[in-house]
Amino acid sequence: MERLIKLSERKQTQSLPQFQRYLTDQIDWDQRLILLLGHRGVGKTTLLIQRMQALKKPSIYLSLDDFWFEENRLVRTIEKFYQEGYTYFFLDEVHRYVHWSSDLKTLYDNYPDAYFVVSGSSILELGKGKADLSRRAAVYHLAGLSFREFLALDKSISLPALTLEELIDRHADSGNEIADQLDVLSFFEHYLEFGYYPFFRDGKALYKQRLMETTNLVLEMDIAPFEELTHKTIRNMKKLIFIISESVPFIPNISKIAERLEVSRNTILKTLDLLEQAQILSLLRSSTNGVSFLQKPKKIYLQNPNLPYVFAAGNVNTGNNREIFFFNQLRVKHDVTLPKYGDFMVDGKYVFEIGGPNKTAQQIQGIPNAFIAADGIRSGSGNRIPLWMFGFLY
Repeated sequence: MERLIKLSERKQTQSLPQFQRYLTDQIDWDQRLILLLGHRGVGKTTLLIQRMQALKKPSIYLSLDDFWFEENRLVRTIEKFYQEGYTYFFLDEVHRYVHWSSDLKTLYDNYPDAYFVVSGSSILELGKGKADLSRRAAVYHLAGLSFREFLALDKSISLPALTLEELIDRHADSGNEIADQLDVLSFFEHYLEFGYYPFFRDGKALYKQRLMETTNLVLEMDIAPFEELTHKTIRNMKKLIFIISESVPFIPNISKIAERLEVSRNTILKTLDLLEQAQILSLLRSSTNGVSFLQKPKKIYLQNPNLPYVFAAGNVNTGNNREIFFFNQLRVKHDVTLPKYGDFMVDGKYVFEIGGPNKTAQQIQGIPNAFIAADGIRSGSGNRIPLWMFGFLY
């Protein structure tokens, strides 16, 4: 117990950047049980510690992957800390603790004046726990850095977020204002290769190696134990990721993939679903209503624009990565589907065609609320919007 307190005190005095993630102001901190989900490395731990440092109330930080919890139940541990006067508990890596669901339910019910802020893997689903937390927990999902956040963290350039409607209506004026302040196209190229995970600040030289290691950890330490997967299944997941990274764009033929990996069609569909939950892949469908993993996606993308630089190495397809960026940034706050014409439908209302600086409107001609998201341009006009501006939506 003494060691846990010292570790927590070290976290409370840790020097952290002033930069705050977009989700900080969106979380209702008055909720008694807050569950923060996200991919490894997106900044969940930093957000927890920033909140704990700002709180200035009796609080303790516990990482549930600590060996203490191999032999000690969380319920008993919290009970002892509560008796010592602690009422705010910041619990990290909850998915690494086997009794996470039942213990959190018990703690929530037994300590009505205590508050729990909990982080876990994006693969964690409340419905998979033995206890029903859905009525108790306020659940938030933390995405990786937007292009706007990357500029704030790496370049100390603080700019406001835009709503999609503001972007569409005022992109010419807003784009010019932003582009006049910085070398936006050069910074955007850096972001696409290095900027999605905050750990780029630890050094860009090792960034891709660390990103590969992080992906392996998600597969082997997060998904595998949670889903009770075999080593062969994990190996097939890795093969599937590489198959997708080599194909541009990837329009899935599930039967052929199943044949290549020597598994059933349903196994492939379930694997794709797990990889999307784990934020390694993004699946584009014609509708997001009532989606089951048994429904074949129309297109499959790597989840964020940094991943092709790891898996496709020197063979990154620019056109495909533009679509990855757009899909990745829009789906944080919007419903994104595949339209009949164009590349993406957003919120069932707006159609977007993605392309380079010379992209024409031929494929979306006559379609209402249709726009071109064009890469390689500093500012836009009419229905031509700079692609980089879609990185300002959060």
